[in-house]
Amino acid sequence: MTAPRKVTVVTGGGRGIGAATALRLAADGHHVAIAVRADRDRAEQVAAQVRAAGREAVVVLADVSDEDEVDRVFDTAATALGPVTGLVNNAAVTGPLGAFVDVDTATIRRVMDVNVVGYLLCARRAARDMTGRGGAIVNVSSGAATTGSPGEYIHYAASKGAVDTMTLGLARELGPLGIRVNAVSPGRIWTDMHAAMGDPDRPAKIAGVAPLRRAGEPHEVAAAIAWLLSDEASYTTGANIRVAGGL
Repeated sequence: MTAPRKVTVVTGGGRGIGAATALRLAADGHHVAIAVRADRDRAEQVAAQVRAAGREAVVVLADVSDEDEVDRVFDTAATALGPVTGLVNNAAVTGPLGAFVDVDTATIRRVMDVNVVGYLLCARRAARDMTGRGGAIVNVSSGAATTGSPGEYIHYAASKGAVDTMTLGLARELGPLGIRVNAVSPGRIWTDMHAAMGDPDRPAKIAGVAPLRRAGEPHEVAAAIAWLLSDEASYTTGANIRVAGGL
């Protein structure tokens, strides 16, 4: 019996956790649509690696906070690869690190637009496409949702708290439709997001605090995401796997 074709949309799939996830999913038999807002060249490199693993890939430039662009991602994925069976909601922004009183309003709004509205728009479109045949959604949250990240990015932590809440609500509403919804909550992971925040060596600073005495690697988060999308997690929904070295 032929296994069902797996087609998964990975937002923010051109770098870091998103890129590692695209590659891990390809190894697990998924065809991948990589959605990125910018840096198409980098995303195309990830797509080339997916193809080298024997799977199909397509890159779509899109801002996930824009409903029309989200629809274009899913339409392109369906046309190029087939009906979408999975979504990894991963695209996110933080703004610079610093005290909350110094954060400008434009940054707060952008973080909420991408990290909350964007996740909701992608999840809604995925749910519409998966209704009647099932599927799985994994939301990439953050350990910051439970720490609040004082002195760093409270606005970002708040957006990830919303991701945790939407994961629970979606899991309970979409479960009867055969759609599983889970989350992963990474801690400090070695990605270039830290450089974008203004502190490229930030992950190293966790070594003396984390029980595992190191920061994490993108592939370690990707492994958790891949499991949640797999048939091995067929009875798992509403879960949130913390990949944070014990913190």
